[in-house]
Amino acid sequence: MAIRITAIVFIFIGLALAVGGGQLVLLGGSAYYIICGLGFVVTAILLFLRNAMALRVYAVIVLASLAWAIWEVGLDWWQLGPRGGLIILLGLWLLTPWVRTPLGFSSPTGMRYGASALPLGISLMIAIVVAIVSMFLDPLDRSGELPQQSVAAAPPMGGNVPPGEWHQYGRTPYGQRYSPLDQIKVDNVAKLTEAWRYQTGDVKRPDDVGETTYQVTPLKVGNSLYLCTPHNLAIALDATTGKEKWKYDPNSGMNPDRQHQTCRGVSYYKDAAAAAGSPCAERVYLPTSDARLIALDAANGQVCTSFADNGTLQLTSGMRYNPAGYYYSTSPPAIAGNKIIIGGAVNDNYSTQSQSGVIRAFDVNTGQLIWNWDSGNPSQTQPLPPGQTYTTNSPNSWSVFSIDEELGLVYVPLGNQVPDQLGMGRSESVEKYSSSIVALDLNTGVDRWVRQTVHHDLWDMDVPAQPVLLNISRPDNTVVPALVGPTKQGDIYVLDRRSGEPIIPVTEEPAPGGAIPEDRTAPTQPTSALSFKPRPLEEQDMWGVTMFDQMVCRIWYHQYNYLGRYTPPSLKGSIIYPGNFGTFNWGSVAVDPERQVMFGMPTYLAFTSRLVPRADIPPKAQDQKGSEQGLNRNDGAPYGVYMGPFLGPLQIPCQAPPWGYVSGVDLRTGQIAYKHRNGTVYDMTPLPLPFKVGVPGIGGPMITKGGVAFLGAAVDNYLRAYNLTNGHELWKARLPAGGQATPMTYAVDDGRQFVVMVAGGHGSVGTKPGDYVIAYALPR
Repeated sequence: MAIRITAIVFIFIGLALAVGGGQLVLLGGSAYYIICGLGFVVTAILLFLRNAMALRVYAVIVLASLAWAIWEVGLDWWQLGPRGGLIILLGLWLLTPWVRTPLGFSSPTGMRYGASALPLGISLMIAIVVAIVSMFLDPLDRSGELPQQSVAAAPPMGGNVPPGEWHQYGRTPYGQRYSPLDQIKVDNVAKLTEAWRYQTGDVKRPDDVGETTYQVTPLKVGNSLYLCTPHNLAIALDATTGKEKWKYDPNSGMNPDRQHQTCRGVSYYKDAAAAAGSPCAERVYLPTSDARLIALDAANGQVCTSFADNGTLQLTSGMRYNPAGYYYSTSPPAIAGNKIIIGGAVNDNYSTQSQSGVIRAFDVNTGQLIWNWDSGNPSQTQPLPPGQTYTTNSPNSWSVFSIDEELGLVYVPLGNQVPDQLGMGRSESVEKYSSSIVALDLNTGVDRWVRQTVHHDLWDMDVPAQPVLLNISRPDNTVVPALVGPTKQGDIYVLDRRSGEPIIPVTEEPAPGGAIPEDRTAPTQPTSALSFKPRPLEEQDMWGVTMFDQMVCRIWYHQYNYLGRYTPPSLKGSIIYPGNFGTFNWGSVAVDPERQVMFGMPTYLAFTSRLVPRADIPPKAQDQKGSEQGLNRNDGAPYGVYMGPFLGPLQIPCQAPPWGYVSGVDLRTGQIAYKHRNGTVYDMTPLPLPFKVGVPGIGGPMITKGGVAFLGAAVDNYLRAYNLTNGHELWKARLPAGGQATPMTYAVDDGRQFVVMVAGGHGSVGTKPGDYVIAYALPR
């Protein structure tokens, strides 16, 4: 009975592999699956006939599959496992007495002997040994060390922030995410323990949009922490104890058309001209998801009515079109020179009649408009006269700005205009400024330089990350004021921030064509010599938990258009890699300005993009909620677009891991020192398996003078500490929810250094939601 059932199983497996393998061959893919499938069918027939040759045929399948797998991927366990796991398990079953005995023979005395296990046993032993060896090797790991010596003794860090405080999103206007505190060091970070925990009470609601996320980095001023929540509550905590001081609810309401429901941070300002202790002498500015900017008294959370209209600035002022839920500010505004400077997020691929992407500077005390820079009308920076509106649907900036007050420049990462995947009819200024880093004059808003990172962007490769400012020492003893700009496509631009000219070379590389007839592609695309761009995907990079879903991913790979980085969207569907999730996203990178090194988290996740003619787009459902994934309608454009991660039948990525790394870069040389897998599948699978595959992540890192880098971000719920020098993991703490925020650190009056992480989850990556603010410190 057992052998009959085994033969039936082998028949089904063989037919499935042969049929799928035949389709793959017709698409120009590997012939392995059809050959392997035929081998299974032959084995099944021999099992039905109770012929001992079945074991020998299967031994050939085992060895041939092993040879093929090593030829394709080398000794990479995470790629060998799906190729050979099922084959080895079935081989071990064939060695059991229930199968071997019916295949054997009877002696003249009537004793029954099983078929010889030697050929199959040897082949399985070889395969198992190779598998075990591969578990201890990582051919994709890159080991090395960053220089440990300090290059600059007292480098500028931007602003005048005391060492124990954190005044802006990236700690200072330079956005370095670097703290000069060194109580927590490489040799004692493993002793960190939880010091306090606070819950905001703002939890994910049933009527929330899919991308409801908790991404805030708190600020620390004096002995107070200031933060916001996904539904825009502003909160002040005691920095020593975590006790709530005040909470403010702006009642920003709910709207199913919002693509994002989040708040990455608030902004702090101290009025030097105000008397100490007077109302609103120190302020917290709160951006909301219904497009307001509210000024609060940092002491008590009361609204500062002297700002704008009774404390509230309406960011939709001056917009020709103002569809509710399409425009909001998810990132904290920048403050410098008595100005508060803010952009806004515009829903991707919703409508061509969306709000403008204008950048505006207001008087930080009164809310009066000082200048406006609109990438669709860049020459008119004086406040618009009554009756005039900003350019509809111009490229916007939804991320965080950096400022160099000495140079008088604000650095703005820019996105694209709706629709992201269609470039027809774009104006000259849109073509110039889309997907670029722009330096604006702090006082007038006039653009001083622009560095475009993608030409004629058809991929939603907006610049997502806050540019990081530092001074770089050159071999000739000169010091260059630099800007480090991470991008979604993986390039790291290292520029002279005075002019935008490259410090590390930027060249143009040929780019694929093949756009739809109404559109075009740029013949070349810029690329930096410092880049984390992935090599192009190949069929052997397709992956799955088993050989079956891996085969399906191989078939889909050939059915999509794919010509490498910058493959244009198509009606057939295209693979976009890196996907618009980005190699780097809003979490940016962290930079040590003394050692002049960088720590980042490159992520690799392919997406697909398929254009849909307007006539084929179904009516909008009444209960449909805003999302960047699935069908994006592009109202007003001739095509909508289906977008999302390139996932297999089991809803795991079709491309092989690792999907996420940590990496260190020497910014003086532009050399990548190390690149290690980051994160486990602990929270990605039904069973809590601690396998260090290297998982996707979204969030940002933070560095301390103690030589430690802190990072959550990965889709397993941990906060981790790394040795900045070599990238080795030193410590981790289990979080009660997803840690898709950027950690920060500060000191309190008794000298203790705290590390604070917000854990609230991320809707798009599916991590556990929550409302936690957690502080860690060394034992007293």
